[in-house]
Amino acid sequence: MKTIKLLAVLFISALAFTACSEDHDHDHDHDEELITTVIYTLTNTTNPNDIVVMEYDDPDGEDGSATPTITGGTLMANATYTGTIQLLNRTESPAEDVTIEVQAEGDEHEFFYSAVGANVTISKTDVDGDNNPLGIETSVSTGVASSGTLTVVLKHEPTKPNNGNPAAAGGTTDVEVTFNVTVQ
Repeated sequence: MKTIKLLAVLFISALAFTACSEDHDHDHDHDEELITTVIYTLTNTTNPNDIVVMEYDDPDGEDGSATPTITGGTLMANATYTGTIQLLNRTESPAEDVTIEVQAEGDEHEFFYSAVGANVTISKTDVDGDNNPLGIETSVSTGVASSGTLTVVLKHEPTKPNNGNPAAAGGTTDVEVTFNVTVQ
């Protein structure tokens, strides 16, 4: 009889301890969200009617057979723009706004911006919960007339803080898009 009671106590104890354990595996396997669309909207700070929308749209996602469409943008020379980036999954109906998840998990994400050839400087103006740059909101400054590309990279679980270089920041790339940009 004592053996049965002892086994029962051990079983209940084991059940209680395993049922109350916390799962500290914070998404290390990272199920990547499907991002079909990246929309980068820039609004001129001195002329709010000057709105530039750059868009990348891949209707069936990165691994699908559809060819993505990419729309670049033309910015005014020697101007400043406020920027907002939006990520969508348009395979859902209605489209899922993935930006909401990225913002909620800001400590696990960061956008990186780099311009090549175009006289454009991008600064991140928003931060995550730990006061590290996030990059959903930006300030974009243009210089003299030029043309080139603007690349946007979203990293998952980068090292934070970092030096602003997406390769050095580590993590995995959720999305990377390059837009043609003209400054005139």
